[in-house]
Amino acid sequence: MKRTHENGTLHACDAGKEVTLVGWVQKRRNLGSIVFVDLRDRSGVVQITFDETISEKVKEVRSEFILQVTGTVQMRKDANPKMATGEIEVLAKDVVIVNRAETAPITISDDTDTNEDTRLKYRYLDLRRHVLQQNLILRHRVCMAARNLLDSEGFVEIETPILARSTPEGARDYLVPSRIYNGKFWALPQSPQIYKQLLMISGMEKYFQIARCFRDEDLRSDRQPEFTQIDIEMSFGDEDTIFGVVERLMKAIFRECISAELEDTFVRIPYSECMRLYGTDKPDLRFGNTITELNDIFKDTEFQVFRSVLDTDGIIGALKFSEAASKYSRKGIDKLQDFVKHGFKAKALAWLKQENGTLSGSIAKALSDAEKAALSEKLSLADGDLVLIIADQAKIVRSSLGALRVRLGHELDLIEKDVYKFLWVTDFPMFEYSEEENRWVASHHPFTAPKEEDVRYLFSDPGRVSSRAYDLVLNGYELLSGSIRIHDQDLQEKVFEAIGLTMEEAQERFGFFLQAFRYGTPPHGGVGIGLERLVMVLAGTDNIRDVVAFPTTNSSLDLMSDAPNVVDRAQLDILGIEITKNNND
Repeated sequence: MKRTHENGTLHACDAGKEVTLVGWVQKRRNLGSIVFVDLRDRSGVVQITFDETISEKVKEVRSEFILQVTGTVQMRKDANPKMATGEIEVLAKDVVIVNRAETAPITISDDTDTNEDTRLKYRYLDLRRHVLQQNLILRHRVCMAARNLLDSEGFVEIETPILARSTPEGARDYLVPSRIYNGKFWALPQSPQIYKQLLMISGMEKYFQIARCFRDEDLRSDRQPEFTQIDIEMSFGDEDTIFGVVERLMKAIFRECISAELEDTFVRIPYSECMRLYGTDKPDLRFGNTITELNDIFKDTEFQVFRSVLDTDGIIGALKFSEAASKYSRKGIDKLQDFVKHGFKAKALAWLKQENGTLSGSIAKALSDAEKAALSEKLSLADGDLVLIIADQAKIVRSSLGALRVRLGHELDLIEKDVYKFLWVTDFPMFEYSEEENRWVASHHPFTAPKEEDVRYLFSDPGRVSSRAYDLVLNGYELLSGSIRIHDQDLQEKVFEAIGLTMEEAQERFGFFLQAFRYGTPPHGGVGIGLERLVMVLAGTDNIRDVVAFPTTNSSLDLMSDAPNVVDRAQLDILGIEITKNNND
């Protein structure tokens, strides 16, 4: 089919040219003898004018018909500044109706009011919207920028298996039954972790892959059951080496994809300090308002609420928001109170306002003059300031205040737009205690190396051990996780033992991997960058489904193809599978 130009590429400089265009009808306007059609293709929309000599040919045309139009580009008398092609139009000389369309069940426009479930059911129509097409093109450009940068740094793209052995640790595997070996199963990879480490043992030294991964996790709004990561592993490097590669990669992606220049080096904060200041391991650094701990001020307090918290090794934390006192009435603060009580199990939210040099608020009368003076000095209070205080166990205080910080950051418009603040969070805890399993489990995965100085605590005090794991955070989103891996067989055995995994169990799960350790494993480490989250930030959306071609719902359902779904009894018989539980019954 002939086409001389893409619709969105025509501009004033093309006036006078004869062009042939194809595309879908975005909108049709009939003004009697003259008909206007907005014709859309992937590149954009252009107005086509059909005068009285040809308008009869498009009298039956409506939205989503496909047309081929030949005509002359001319300047518009009434330019439309809202359209990229708004200076010009095409005066049609000939038109062919390539295909007709029924009335679409969704509104196909960037400002669509169709609900998301309906749009997901008709995703192939939803993807005609310019904003979604641009998101997918952006995703493509990110992948190309990543490939080019990593290639220039000596990395080799290598595919690893999709069908692999199940080695569950943390999230659940998706299992694939074997037809040939009834009763045995493949697993879809949660990440290429073991294979990329084997590639380091094989001597490839620098590997990357834009890898499809699968996790059968409980339902979460910011996760998809299948996702993509830019997976990187390299030998003979430490954290500084890996951070350098990733920072150069991010600079290349942001420069080439959205023309943004990033800061020279990214901030680094240890996990413990990150939690103390921000109450989360993925803080948004685009604004301040960090958490201040007040235990020192109230160490001798007679205020019983604070006293009981300090006597049980809790903490007292505070947030200050300048010039915010007048913006939160008692009703507004009650909403914040409900937010931390119901969402984070905080016992209470105390508040203070400074006005005319005097502190007032829910606990003002309970504090001594000395405590008020010390509080004012520590927080550098000025008239109009609002202080929010929570006294409780450390985990509750930090998570509550961290969430309040983000909420008020949005409500008070404190967050800078079009700014990108990266942060390396380092020195994560090596282990976390699982009440469900009644044992210590690996916080990252069992192949992460502990910090050398903490190896001595592996058995005596696992909670004290820090790892060589790290995350990269951008504007409140975790973009990647990674670590320096264990390359010493003896240390790997100790880590397995520390999480209650006997060598027999380790051999059963990871025997082929552990055997490889016996033949000279180089020091190595890497990262897995969440492609969807990265593109989501670049595209300026907070919905991960906006950057995935065919996403699932929050409940992991594909409404378009009605998946997952039942299979024929005959298929199950071939696989030797009997269904004993059906959640749909």
